[in-house]
Amino acid sequence: MLIHLPIAQIAVDPLIIVAIGMLVGFLSGLFGVGGGFLLTPLLIFYGVPPAVAVSTQANQVLATSIAGVSSHWRERAVDVRLGTLMLMGGLTGSTVGVGIFSLLKYFGVIDGTIAVLYVVFLGVIGGLMAWESVGALGKTGGDPGRRTRMRAWMRGLPVKRRFPRSGLYISIIPPLGIGFFVGVLAAVLGVGGGFILAPAMVYLLGVPTRVMVGTSLFQIIFLTAYVTFLQATFNGTVDLVLAFVLMVGGVIGAQAGAAAGRRLKAAQLRLLLALVVLGMAGRLVYELYVAPKPEYRLEEMA
Repeated sequence: MLIHLPIAQIAVDPLIIVAIGMLVGFLSGLFGVGGGFLLTPLLIFYGVPPAVAVSTQANQVLATSIAGVSSHWRERAVDVRLGTLMLMGGLTGSTVGVGIFSLLKYFGVIDGTIAVLYVVFLGVIGGLMAWESVGALGKTGGDPGRRTRMRAWMRGLPVKRRFPRSGLYISIIPPLGIGFFVGVLAAVLGVGGGFILAPAMVYLLGVPTRVMVGTSLFQIIFLTAYVTFLQATFNGTVDLVLAFVLMVGGVIGAQAGAAAGRRLKAAQLRLLLALVVLGMAGRLVYELYVAPKPEYRLEEMA
């Protein structure tokens, strides 16, 4: 049985969409990421127009983030002041990103642009993660001065504020900049940005890991909700039918992934995620330069 996606304008097998949602949910629970950067390529592989895939999958990230932040909130491990500051940058960045998205859509190059950006994005992220993970697995300890060196450049920045929950006294400029960058990515590529926020908050800002996770999810909740609203209002590329079916599978898969993740070491998890990311980058290269071009095209709404 097939169902019709009103915005994507294609017929899909709901069981396959549920399976995609379950797979991404499993990977999200396993690796502790929102899963947007995994879900968008999978939807593109199945034939969903990239513009619709980017805009719709934000609902999946929103649902998993809400579920995750609730437990951290109960443990008082959410820095609302820092999260709100980063959200301010994120809202500005996502507004700019939706504008860029609209321009690319207007000129008819949005699908190809998204695919190419994902190849570069996944290739770089996957390569760096694989390099770091292999190094971590081959060493008994890390570099204790690494974080200090990476944060040294921020010491002279002006406009400093205190963030008691994180135990920090830092400039507001880096959090705003990080939030802005993640906001642009959320709008153009449909990623929640958790896998960028996490290392940036720990290595650049010095946020304790215990507080970082909940604060990152807190910011992602409002950012993805805002991006979904903008995409639906200005670009009309959010397919609620597709979003609902994906969320059904994602809820089931996330529970299984979380259980499996407790059996593996952190470095092993990062290496597995890096291999998944690199595999998706390779598949996108195949789709772009080897496989026959798709017949669909996202038309402008009258």
